[in-house]
Amino acid sequence: RRIVEYGCGWPEDVSKTEEEGCLPGADLGPVSRQAYNRGSVQLGTLGGGNHFIELQVVQEVYEQTAAGCFGLYPGRLTVMIHTGSRGLGHQICTDFSKSLLPAARKHGIEVPDRGLACAPAESQEGRDYYAAMACAVNFAFANRQLITHDVRSAFGAVFKCNPAELGLQLIYDVAHNIAKWETHQGRQVLVHRKGATRALPPGHPGNPAQYRATGHPVLIPGSMGTASYVLTGTEKAAESFYSANHGAGRTLSRSAAIKNISREQFEKSMAGVIYNSRNYKDLLDEAPGAYKDIDQVVDTLSDIGMTRPVARLLPLAVIKGKD
Repeated sequence: RRIVEYGCGWPEDVSKTEEEGCLPGADLGPVSRQAYNRGSVQLGTLGGGNHFIELQVVQEVYEQTAAGCFGLYPGRLTVMIHTGSRGLGHQICTDFSKSLLPAARKHGIEVPDRGLACAPAESQEGRDYYAAMACAVNFAFANRQLITHDVRSAFGAVFKCNPAELGLQLIYDVAHNIAKWETHQGRQVLVHRKGATRALPPGHPGNPAQYRATGHPVLIPGSMGTASYVLTGTEKAAESFYSANHGAGRTLSRSAAIKNISREQFEKSMAGVIYNSRNYKDLLDEAPGAYKDIDQVVDTLSDIGMTRPVARLLPLAVIKGKD
């Protein structure tokens, strides 16, 4: 929200962002100086891994009413941005993964793996982590907003016009890899969405007003050589605390992808897609062959009634970042 107030966005961007871009409970107190310093120089940057900026075209529309509400029509261009809290969030995770190990023992919790270090949510350690995590979440909202502003500015520069004339409205910014206090079945619970994203059904009060009748867009990116989808949630998604997967999921680890996918296989899977690396080896860990079939994943969600497909988007060009 503050980024928009500074002129790096449009007023309507705020209402089209989960939590209006500000998760309650954030407090810099538990955030280490190292985490703060890492984040302070990375705001407005993409980063590496599976983060990307992708130019797409709407190939097919499945649900006309929702697609019309979202502004998605066959042949229309879209830009999808996937990035997060950068070094700030990474360092917060590193810091608390260490400090929560003794906290778990203190509270009588045994964890099978160091990566599962935890503490009761209402303990001081749990409250500190939630406050720091909320800072990372809000940093991620601000980061994507700044990149959105840069994308709009780039299009305006290329076409020599005001970006507002190009119809570059934000469709939705939804978080993933997040924990949030929510009310489900009359109880307040802490919902952990790891590799998952929120999927509220039509009529749910958590939807933005403009999407109340359809449910907010649920964004399911594919790999950089395959389609991505826009879905909406259903009431059946209540079984997963109104959550859906965020992406197709990997079939190969990063190291296995680099070892097993050949240049020929990579280039074949990226046919027709422009990408920004001269060395294909820089992208092998994110090759399409490292991921599950996105069409099958979306079909499964639809078959079990948790989501409804709205539109299928095909990649035209992709920018991958580096850490």
